[in-house]
Amino acid sequence: MSEKSVLIFAIDDSDHSFYALEWTLDHYFGSPSTSQFKLVIIHAKSNAYATCSVGMSGPGRIDVLTLIETDIKRAVEKVIEKAKELCKIYEGDARNIIVDAVEKQHATLLVMGSHGYGAFKRAVLGSVSDYCSHHANCSVMIVKNNKPKK
Repeated sequence: MSEKSVLIFAIDDSDHSFYALEWTLDHYFGSPSTSQFKLVIIHAKSNAYATCSVGMSGPGRIDVLTLIETDIKRAVEKVIEKAKELCKIYEGDARNIIVDAVEKQHATLLVMGSHGYGAFKRAVLGSVSDYCSHHANCSVMIVKNNKPKK
């Protein structure tokens, strides 16, 4: 029996990401025994928080950074809860971590959700999915949630 191809799913704590995970599981892993892929879920801490804190100084700076760190920890815990035994957590710039994971795992497919940011947010925060689609050495699928929010 040949080894299964690797499908990497890059996840964060957004609803877009969890929708994309459900979509991926439904479409590629409906029956795990017949799936052609080995699933690897990775979570990378985003640099969006660091971007927001650049240029901050003064007495309240420590309090804000502590709050940001607490938010990051909560986000990681939420991701771990939803994808316990499948999730690997990496720390650093999400774009580089995901592209490196594709390389190390010899992935044939990378799947991720789209936040649906507008041009301004994309320019300020950057687009992880856009970066990965240009730099990952495999096919990249970006799952969009076109369902209206409840």
